[in-house]
Order: sequence, then structure tokens, then C-alpha cells
Amino acid sequence: MSEINMTQEYSGRVGERLRAIRRQKRLSLQEVESSSKQEFKASVLGAYERGERAISVPRLQRLARFYNVPVDQLLPTDAGPSFGFSPEGDPIIDLTERSSRREGEPITIDLTKLDGPSGPESEMLGSYLTMIQVQRQDFNGRVLTIRQNDLQALAAILGTGIESVAPRLDMLGLRYSP
Repeated sequence: MSEINMTQEYSGRVGERLRAIRRQKRLSLQEVESSSKQEFKASVLGAYERGERAISVPRLQRLARFYNVPVDQLLPTDAGPSFGFSPEGDPIIDLTERSSRREGEPITIDLTKLDGPSGPESEMLGSYLTMIQVQRQDFNGRVLTIRQNDLQALAAILGTGIESVAPRLDMLGLRYSP
């Protein structure tokens, strides 16, 4: 495969990733254009998403800031072509596969309420939840369901036992209730 074909193929995969993140944010191309004050024109963003146009690194950084996601999440989940797009040369780990749930009610956090509480506990909690989003590549920005294997870390952050995580999140007003 020629270098040009590899570049076009990779641009297509980058475009798929850009589209997936935009859709997770539940935004249309026109809404991105409007919300970004026309920084990202719908026609140009559409061309990026179709792989018809390559996106520059500075523009990719601005788009990541706009979507409020780490830049590496706008790239495909592999290291890319042999000439490389990953600074470390490592694949981006995709941990989107769902783990099996154990007994007990699932805990869902309302991410829109994270700005409310402040202090070291809230900062650590926010950082941990962001890490979970990155691992799962889940950037819908609204809710995050906590898996059983995340409970121990949350308990440590909140200074409680595992059985007290849900009530503590309720106290902080962070638990999602439909």
C-alpha cells in the first residue's frame, strides 16, 4: 500500500472518530458550526468526517477543546499507519467492552452536576470519572454508569466503604435519577 493510500485510509478512520464523538455529544454539523461561532464550518467538518480532507494538529486540538475531550480520543483506536500518529507509538487502549454487572443497583452519576461541589474530594472524583470516560471512550457528557470494579476506587476517593458510595454520591447530589 502506498503512503498516499495509507494517509487517505487513516484520514477516513480519523473522520469516523470525529463523527462518533460529535454524535456522542448529540450535535449536528450545523449545531457545531453555530456553537463554535463558525470556527468549525459544517461543510469543512463534514469533509473531515468523510475523510475527504485532512485535519491539522492545531485544528484537531481546538476541536478536542470544543468537544471537551482529550485530543487522543479524536484519533482511531490503533497506532495508525507505520509513519505514525501516536506520539508514543502505542495503541490507544479501547476498553469499551461492557463488564458483567454483579448484584445490586447500578450507580449512575449525573456528570452535568459535577461542577456543583468543590474541594479536593470533588476534584479527585472529577479526575477519576474523566479517566473512566477516556477508557470507555464515552463522551456523551451527561451520565456515567459506574461498574462494580470502579466502586473500590470511588470508595477510597470518597473516604467510605463500598456500601456507602451510593449514599455519599446522593449526599453530594451527583447521583442520576431519571
